[in-house]
Amino acid sequence: MTVKLFLPFALPDVDEAEITEVVDSLRSGWITTGPKTKRFESDFAEFIGGNCEAISVNSATAGLHLALEAIGISAGDEVITTPYTFTATAEVIRYLGAHPVFVDIDLNTFNIDPSKIEAAITPKTKAIIPVHFAGLACDMTSILTIARKHNLKVVEDAAHALPTRYQGQLIGSLDSDVTVFSFYATKTITTGEGGMIVTRNPEIAARCKVMRLHGISRDAFDRYTSNKPAWHYEVVAPGFKYNLTDLASSLGIHQLQKANRFQQRRQEMAERYTGELADLPLLFPPSAPDSDLHAWHLYVLRLTPQAGIERNQFIEAMAKCGIGCSVHFIPLHLHPYWRDSYHLQPQDFPYSLATYGQAVSLPLYTKMTDEDQTRVIAAIRGILSQCQNDYST
Repeated sequence: MTVKLFLPFALPDVDEAEITEVVDSLRSGWITTGPKTKRFESDFAEFIGGNCEAISVNSATAGLHLALEAIGISAGDEVITTPYTFTATAEVIRYLGAHPVFVDIDLNTFNIDPSKIEAAITPKTKAIIPVHFAGLACDMTSILTIARKHNLKVVEDAAHALPTRYQGQLIGSLDSDVTVFSFYATKTITTGEGGMIVTRNPEIAARCKVMRLHGISRDAFDRYTSNKPAWHYEVVAPGFKYNLTDLASSLGIHQLQKANRFQQRRQEMAERYTGELADLPLLFPPSAPDSDLHAWHLYVLRLTPQAGIERNQFIEAMAKCGIGCSVHFIPLHLHPYWRDSYHLQPQDFPYSLATYGQAVSLPLYTKMTDEDQTRVIAAIRGILSQCQNDYST
């Protein structure tokens, strides 16, 4: 009998173009932030369009931190976001001594519910961080309208959202103040670790650049490649160490060229999952409206009570079939730090809680073959069929 290898939840899709570029960087002598990083930033800004500026960082977490610092978030301020996200979205607020104020999600999209935002606004509220969950754009028209009405900044957490479109526009080209992307290993495009800040506000861009590297007024690359003595620099703020390396950017240059193709493949796979599992007792993730584009970073289905199996048991059963699944996300208000620090209860955010209890993220990545996906679909059908048989007997 042939033993099938374990099918992981995610794998990066890297080929010879990226490898060659990394080797070229190694041979060039520039392995930290240098010409490849500048090229990646330029390419990314051109990709997003809208006369934006792109500032690379070593993680989306770093990018969100720099973005909030640049828009002036400080101790005692409040920033509205969703509990249905990774902890990085909220932890960066605490880095600055400010406080997250959580707003529940829309049950259909898993994105922050704009109809609940205004009730959370207080005189201390300074910004909103919408999270484009799984690659489906938030209702940005409503969010931006609320932000303008109350004079709030908007920083989009677009860790899942490349190349997501909202009403025909790429996320990153809307009228928000800052958008932050992630290039973590599981994302649509990857640099291993890394992220990108996108803004059309020159003051925000300048502040992020300075704070990205120790609060120094000049990039090391500019100093070390000048034809004239240029050793002098000034520290103008207590900054951070958030720069992206040329080794990482070497991956990003070629990954970015494949972003649209990667999205198309992910969408094909998402549509196949929905189509071939449609008769089962499951709730499926929403597609994007006709004017939008879903990045399909994640494919999250929900088990209904009629499925006859609890979520955790289902993931264990899939693992026994040699298939990795995950859960996105454990809502923040269930984690000890957020729960205890802000005296939160599970039912404070009922839609986030209900979604979490049912949600399963299936493998969805471009290195998956059709045969791999057939295997996932067959395993799901087999598990649920057995559950239905057990229920009927």
